[in-house]
Amino acid sequence: MTELITVWQRSTVAELSWTSSSGPSGIPVVPLMWRDTPCVALPYSMAGTALSLRGRTVAFSVSAQDAGGRSAVVGTGPVEVVEDLDGSEFVEHLVEQEAIKHPPTRLRADSLIARRENWWWVPRLIVSLTSVEEQRELHPRTRAEDALLVRDRSGRPEVEVVTAKEWSSSGGLTLWARGGAPLEGRGEPAFVFAHQYSPDFERWERWSRSGLLTGDSLTVTDAEGAPVGDAPSGPLSPYGLLERLSNHRSLARTCRSAIAQAESRRDT
Repeated sequence: MTELITVWQRSTVAELSWTSSSGPSGIPVVPLMWRDTPCVALPYSMAGTALSLRGRTVAFSVSAQDAGGRSAVVGTGPVEVVEDLDGSEFVEHLVEQEAIKHPPTRLRADSLIARRENWWWVPRLIVSLTSVEEQRELHPRTRAEDALLVRDRSGRPEVEVVTAKEWSSSGGLTLWARGGAPLEGRGEPAFVFAHQYSPDFERWERWSRSGLLTGDSLTVTDAEGAPVGDAPSGPLSPYGLLERLSNHRSLARTCRSAIAQAESRRDT
């Protein structure tokens, strides 16, 4: 796990990927360390996703060349999901790490006053990698068109970095593995995604394509967003003032609602 930990610690963004009965999936995350293991601390706006990872094998990856990691790596293994509903673990062990890497947390939780005002940002769901059963290097994402390909291999997520000349939202796409090996799809479900962000991270957006992979061809059944710019990070244009306020209020409402639901579950 040593190589994964080293890259995970020095990177600013990373990814989690997994498979389920509904198919493969993945999300961008802020890489943190908890109890000497790689972890993420998801806000309650992502409670459904976090809780669905219990009992699963998850791939923890750092793939972007411009994320500060200087190399790309993926480690796969079982995870533990801890509901830190009062935020005590997050405040004691994780908030300083996240504030350094993620500017929105610096604004919302880097002081006692900020935490009181944005109390809904403090409760977290901590997803930690309990052991690494498989680890390997990846070809890094070096341009906006590069993405992670996630598919099921014997109940485990297999992750590769791929690219395409264009990312249309329907029809067929020809993918190329950045590492050079043929993809050899067998008609299995596949999820391709990457993520880009504004310099202040107020905008951090995933784009994705889902479908069936046959050989090197992905037949698209669902699409979300598209890459912009030249670099893996984009970058995206920052929100204007009104967009920033609207996004903040929407996020706060979603977190507060999910926290209330978690408190109800705990009390029953």
